[in-house]
Amino acid sequence: MSYTFDIINILPVLNFFDHQQQLEQTPHRSLAYLGSYDCTLDGFIQSTELVHHKPDWDWDAVVSAMVEFWLSQEERVRHWKEVFQESSDGDLIVARVANVKSLRREFEAML
Repeated sequence: MSYTFDIINILPVLNFFDHQQQLEQTPHRSLAYLGSYDCTLDGFIQSTELVHHKPDWDWDAVVSAMVEFWLSQEERVRHWKEVFQESSDGDLIVARVANVKSLRREFEAML
């Protein structure tokens, strides 16, 4: 299976966890959001353990997508590190992981 990873935002902890609770109500979802207190690859990899109701994905492939992003998107990673350093202490840096096949099915179902 194919997965994508992207850093998308900085949010207060409570906002992130509220959104995460709503999202986890759907067990066959195509997306998962990861929040980290560190803008590091290790921080995001560790945050995969915090996804309470994990979708039935190949999580090793998810980690591989994260590593690939980190290695190929150096400027984006640097940008988000700078923005996150300027954020409040109670904020998380948020990334999105998507299961490409599931996401494609969701989009096709909308047509």
